[in-house]
Amino acid sequence: MSLRHYLRRPPAISAAEAVRLVEHGALVVDVRRQFEWNRVHIPGAVHAPLEELLDRCLEFPDDRLLITFCTGGIRSAGAANLLVENGFDAVDMSGGLVH
Repeated sequence: MSLRHYLRRPPAISAAEAVRLVEHGALVVDVRRQFEWNRVHIPGAVHAPLEELLDRCLEFPDDRLLITFCTGGIRSAGAANLLVENGFDAVDMSGGLVH
């Protein structure tokens, strides 16, 4: 993933907004590494480490909002940009687990 994916700020939402959107059909995409996922993860989330995200895009539904998520928000911001560039409706859950 190029540096530009991290420099642009994708649409961002809070954790509370993410909960509301999931209740209305959005899907959380956790882009953390396997050991982070193993420690704790959001029930119902899809695990797609950032390093694999582009290769796994075809697995994601194209009729649902995708909410990217990581520990601090930097990787998920890049992931949201990448998904948007590939035709998905995606937002970043800002702050990740640290908020």
